[in-house]
Amino acid sequence: MDRSATDTGPRADSTTVHDLIVNVSNVSRWFGEVQALTNLTIEVPSGSITVLLGPNGAGKTTAIRMITGALTPDEGSVTVFGIDPGSKQGEEVRRRCGVVSAKPSLYDRLSGWDNLRYAAELYGLGRGGLGRGGLGRGGGADQRIREAAAQFGIDQSLDQQVGAYSTGMKTRLALARSVLHDPELLLLDEPTSGLDPESALAVLELIREMTGQGRTVLMCTHLLLEAEGLADQVVIMQHGTSLVWGRPADLSRTYWPHPVVRISVQETTHLGLLADAPGVVDSRISVDSGVGATAELALESIDRVPALVARLVEAGAAVTAVRPFDPTLEDLYFAVRRSSGSSEDEIVPPVTATGRPTRARAPEMAR
Repeated sequence: MDRSATDTGPRADSTTVHDLIVNVSNVSRWFGEVQALTNLTIEVPSGSITVLLGPNGAGKTTAIRMITGALTPDEGSVTVFGIDPGSKQGEEVRRRCGVVSAKPSLYDRLSGWDNLRYAAELYGLGRGGLGRGGLGRGGGADQRIREAAAQFGIDQSLDQQVGAYSTGMKTRLALARSVLHDPELLLLDEPTSGLDPESALAVLELIREMTGQGRTVLMCTHLLLEAEGLADQVVIMQHGTSLVWGRPADLSRTYWPHPVVRISVQETTHLGLLADAPGVVDSRISVDSGVGATAELALESIDRVPALVARLVEAGAAVTAVRPFDPTLEDLYFAVRRSSGSSEDEIVPPVTATGRPTRARAPEMAR
C-alpha cells in the first residue's frame, strides 16, 4: 500500500501487511449526497486491541460495517484475513468474526439460555441436546454456551428472561454470544455504552483477557478513559477520516519529541531564569492567581531538571512542585485536535490537493 499521502501515524517496525487481520485502505463511502467516510485507513495487527477514537458521527460504526461486509466501499479497499468481506468469500470472514453492536439485539421474552441457543444454531454449532431447561444437558453446543456464559459471569442467570436483565447483564450476554463460535476477530462498537463504572471496568478487563487468548479486537469508543491502558494502538477519527494512527507511545513521541517537565514556584519573576538555561528547548509560563506560576519546559534531556531547580533555588525562588509530564491518551487526542486545525467543537482534517488527510504537525509544547 502506498502510504505516502495518508501516513498519519507510525506502524510498528515489526508489523507487515501479512501481520494485519484488518486492512482498510483509503476507503470512501457516500450515502446519497453525504460522504460518511473519506480516505479512511485502519490497520489492525494480529493479537492486538485496536481502538477507534472519535466523537459521535466520526464514522466509527460505518467503518465496522465495512469490515463485516454489511457495507461496501465506493472507493478504496477492505480486506479481513486477506479476504474482501464484500465478495463471494465474505461469508468466511463473518464466520471468523464476533460482533457486539452499540445496542445489541436480544430477545427480551426469551431466557439468556435460549438467546444463546438460537445464536449457536445460527453459527452452525447444532442443537446438541439444547432445549428449554437444558442447562444440565450434554452436547457440544451446550458446553460452548456454558463456557461463554461463565467467561462473562452470567452463567447463574441463564434461566431468567432477558427482559429482566440489567444493562450490564445484557452487555455480558451479547459478549458471550459473540464468542460462542470461537472467533478470531472481535468487533466491539461502544461495548460499555450505558454501563455503570464497575460494570464498564469489568467488561474492559474481559476484553483484555480475550486478546490474551489469541483473539484480535477492534473496538469503537468516544470515551478516552476507556481506551487508556487498553489500546495497543489507536486510530483517531473525525469526519469519516483517520487523522492519526499508531501505538500511543509512538504517537506521543511524535507530538512531544522532547521530555517535558512542569516546575511551579511562588513568584512568577523567577521563572524567567529558565527560558535561556542550558538544555531548555522551549518554555511556556502560566500564572495561577493566588497560587503562583508554572513553567512548562521542553528539555534536551530529563537529566537537566536538577540543574534547573538549583538555578531557581540559588536565585531565592520557592519551588513548590516539580512534575514530569507523561502524556495521557487524552493529552494526545487534544494535541491531534489542535494540530489538525480544530475549533472547540469541531475538527476539520487538513487535506492535500488530492483530498487525503495529511500528517498532523506536532505542537511545539504540551498544552
